[in-house]
Amino acid sequence: MRILSKIIVGAALFLFGTATLLAQVSQKPQYMYVCNQGSATITVIDTSTNEIASTVDLKDLGFSANAKPHHAVAEKDGSYWYVTLIGENRVLKFDRNNKLLASAELEVPGLMAMHPSKDILYVGRSMSAVNPPQSFGVVNRTDMEVMDEVGLFFTRPHAIAAAPEGDWMYIGSLSENQIYTTNIDTEESDLVNIPGLTHTFVNFAITPDGKTMIATGQVSGQLLFFDITDPMTPKLTGNLSVGAQPWHPVISADGKYAYFANKQDHSVSVVDLVKREVAATIKGEGLAQPHGATLSDDGKYLYISNNNLDGTYNPEGRDDIENLPGTVVIIDTETNQIIKVIEVGRYPSGIGTNIR
Repeated sequence: MRILSKIIVGAALFLFGTATLLAQVSQKPQYMYVCNQGSATITVIDTSTNEIASTVDLKDLGFSANAKPHHAVAEKDGSYWYVTLIGENRVLKFDRNNKLLASAELEVPGLMAMHPSKDILYVGRSMSAVNPPQSFGVVNRTDMEVMDEVGLFFTRPHAIAAAPEGDWMYIGSLSENQIYTTNIDTEESDLVNIPGLTHTFVNFAITPDGKTMIATGQVSGQLLFFDITDPMTPKLTGNLSVGAQPWHPVISADGKYAYFANKQDHSVSVVDLVKREVAATIKGEGLAQPHGATLSDDGKYLYISNNNLDGTYNPEGRDDIENLPGTVVIIDTETNQIIKVIEVGRYPSGIGTNIR
């Protein structure tokens, strides 16, 4: 009995310790990584306080002032995060403490998407590149080895997304109404032509159930809806006119709403994905050529990065518009009201985080 009691007590202590460790992990703050393309810095925002936690200066790490950090993503547990550098032809890997661990070499890397279960990072090409390669990169997230550069049938690949389950991923063209789909394991693929106006696909987002993909059209000013229940052949099922130059979309964890910036309108659209209608259009202080969008883990806050290259946000009335900071606007998703404006570096573009 004494031995059995010791076993029971030991098991209880182990379970208590495990629960405590899990609680400690879950209590770690979620960080937003803001790519300041004009400053060669990344601003790190703590969502528990909505304050700047730190700033990573790429120049201090040996990169040039023209490094152009463009997009960031992070592991679900926040242990590592990744950023593309257009000006350095690199994709960098950092740990949670912002220590640079490794890098991959890819020409003019742009947006990224993470495989949901495998250690794979998909990397597209930058919109700003004059003649980018007609391919996307496949990178091993553990050692940052470039596993492959998959050739495409169209020019200027940009929009990119990975299905939440399985091995399917999607990449769209800026120059043609085409979407390439592929299964990284089976190598099945298809090239889908989208009818209608020239859209110039900026980026994709996929609902958590993996049934619907949305795409923003920079030139058409439309949000497009695709049925991807047959993952190899996305089927266009509708479109919605939104603001001018809709940019990076993000979808709420319950799949009910999509959020994205309208760069030319200095606004943010909130789209009801069930009704397929614009539920709200948000304008206000700090929204100045809005670019990237991401959500806090609990869905309470929406974070929008703003280029502010035209001086739309200039509360002090400064004359040196070329040196104005960019902003991150924080929006309460319940009220769709702006609750805070954070000044960051010059020309913030992509913003990324981990969603647990």
